[in-house]
Amino acid sequence: MLFEELDISDELLDALDDMHITTCTPIQEKAIPLALQGRDLIAVAQTGTGKTAAYLLPVIDLITYGDYPQDAINCIVMAPTRELAQQIDRQMEGFGYYMPVSSIAVYGGGTGEEFGRQQRGLKNGADIVIATPGRLLAHLAGGAVDLSKVSFFILDEADRMLDMGFYDDIMQIVRHLPKERQTLMFSATMPPKIKKLARDILTDPAEVKIAVSRPAEKIEQSVAQCGEGQKPALMEHLLKTLRSQRVIVFASSKLKVKDLARTLRRRHIRVGEMHSDLEQKQRDEVMLDFKANRIDVLVATDIVARGIDIEDISMVVNYDVPRCAEDYVHRIGRTARANAGGIAVTLVSPADRSRFARIESFLKTTLNRLTLPETIASATPAAQPASRPAKAANNSPRRKSKPSQHKKATESPAETSARPTDTTPATPVNENSPKPRKPSGKRRYRRKPRPENPA
Repeated sequence: MLFEELDISDELLDALDDMHITTCTPIQEKAIPLALQGRDLIAVAQTGTGKTAAYLLPVIDLITYGDYPQDAINCIVMAPTRELAQQIDRQMEGFGYYMPVSSIAVYGGGTGEEFGRQQRGLKNGADIVIATPGRLLAHLAGGAVDLSKVSFFILDEADRMLDMGFYDDIMQIVRHLPKERQTLMFSATMPPKIKKLARDILTDPAEVKIAVSRPAEKIEQSVAQCGEGQKPALMEHLLKTLRSQRVIVFASSKLKVKDLARTLRRRHIRVGEMHSDLEQKQRDEVMLDFKANRIDVLVATDIVARGIDIEDISMVVNYDVPRCAEDYVHRIGRTARANAGGIAVTLVSPADRSRFARIESFLKTTLNRLTLPETIASATPAAQPASRPAKAANNSPRRKSKPSQHKKATESPAETSARPTDTTPATPVNENSPKPRKPSGKRRYRRKPRPENPA
């Protein structure tokens, strides 16, 4: 379907034409008409299918031609990470170029001065606020945000937000919203917790589900079965023999990201790392260096798997097996974009073999198994401690000893961080105030008659 066949305004069609976008994706074709009708919506489609346009286009149109307050927040768009919030904000600038709709992106990681500028921007009012949960709650606590007139509440990558532990934050924000509103929820997967959230915040929602597509045919997928302790050496081998530039390596935790990045640096590999402990300025610098080829290998958590558009990735390595087939597709989908080729390798330890078997079952294929180099295959995995020598037999009576008073219970770092902190929230990259859009008068399409108050 072409966008001009949808009931959207001429100004939006002009903006899409400038961006060389003419044809709807399946999620856009099904979701936009329902959103324009005012229906609550739950839409399931994988990353990269055009979900952002599926909710921004109808909301921009409705706000422009509807009877909504001029100096109030009319729409809240929630995003799990600051990177995704930035990307949504950039797309908002493009889609709303010819529309009198203002917007502001609010996400964390900045200075106190930037927080103050965000507060002033929110008090001045913005039609659309793109925010991460933690930073929006911080502004709510400071009294800078009035959500009593919000008409549209949108959750993007809802499953990712719940995985990051934001359920309570989302429900706290919902309590500040009016009951009479339109809620749109977009997610890449539909686990039980997403269904529960939908029951809690949506009213008689329409459902749109686009099946997860298989990875691009031009991706050369393979598997390396190895011990956990053999992974660092195998990673170095892959970089030397397959691809050494424009590589993304996905690890399951920020601790593994840091350890692997440190190991690769010792091998004189130009490596960057991306995880939630980095400040916003550091994240921006890493991404800029990677895009400018000043970094060859980017080691990251799943923060880069969704919503980040990086071109020309030659290889993706799953240092840890993704938890589900959808995440696998999202990760390796970073390569072989724009009809190019690419390589995807997954390192599978014995503990992860059953999980990866489920991924292969979803893919309906058995992936090629790589043969480990002899030097790695014969090495004792570092993660497996050497067994202790057996004690000599001793038939003498065992003497009881008093417990040491100095021994203290310890707690692992993983146990102290059960709930992740908000890795998102600050202001747009270049400014922290609402960006007004003014119609330019440019017109290439004849405007359709519109009612004064569209449903």
